[in-house]
Amino acid sequence: MFSRLTRPRAVAVCALPVVALLATAAFAPLPFSLTQPGLTADVLGENKGEPVITISGAPTRDTSGQLRMTTIEATSPDTDVRFGDVLDAWFRTDEAVMPRDSVYPSGQNTQEIERYNTEQMKESQDAATEAALNYLDRDDKGIKVTLTLADVGGPSAGLLFSLGIIDKLNGDGAGGDLTGGRTIAGTGTIDAAGKVGAVGGVSLKTQAAKRDGATVFLVPKAECSDAKAELPKGLRLIPVTTLKGAVTALEALGSGKGSVPGC
Repeated sequence: MFSRLTRPRAVAVCALPVVALLATAAFAPLPFSLTQPGLTADVLGENKGEPVITISGAPTRDTSGQLRMTTIEATSPDTDVRFGDVLDAWFRTDEAVMPRDSVYPSGQNTQEIERYNTEQMKESQDAATEAALNYLDRDDKGIKVTLTLADVGGPSAGLLFSLGIIDKLNGDGAGGDLTGGRTIAGTGTIDAAGKVGAVGGVSLKTQAAKRDGATVFLVPKAECSDAKAELPKGLRLIPVTTLKGAVTALEALGSGKGSVPGC
């Protein structure tokens, strides 16, 4: 036998599971990371007192301007991110909510992740060196390139490393700087063949670039729309798909001759 509930009591009974669910969501850890603009570093200069790029076995040139690689900072993989944190970040332009698995490899602890990011950085540096020397048609057996960048992991600085090596060895190919004296920032992975790949977190990286003085940002073409979403005023986007295309765009920008692509 069933008794009939009054309407207010029925609403109250039905609402209880919803309230319980919301309460659980508010306090339970969620599988997200909170990210924000991170450090940038001039690959043509020094980082923590050490040259970022050191080349032996070939003459190098003095450079002006800057080539700044960009990063994002994320909450550590063992940090609990809760509903309130996500809600707060959702309405801010200087923070983003990203799935934790897109920031960190899943199923690994902090030490394993640090080791993984270090390995990714080393592979990126090797590919960047090979891509730059291939572009310049230089023999990599006679030239040694050492890349040093403390406290940064992952592969997203590859493009900027390659451009830095080219600028130090060859400049714009006509006696000038590849940067044209500007502060150029950017991001993008690179392989030995010079193909530029997407990286993620681009809208935060453009903010870091503008903060640190950049006026131009090199972005993987596939991420143009993401880069435009929160683009700081006064920062020019140049989409790239290859190392050769990036060099050509910077040469055109510096000389004022030829077309410079835009997003």
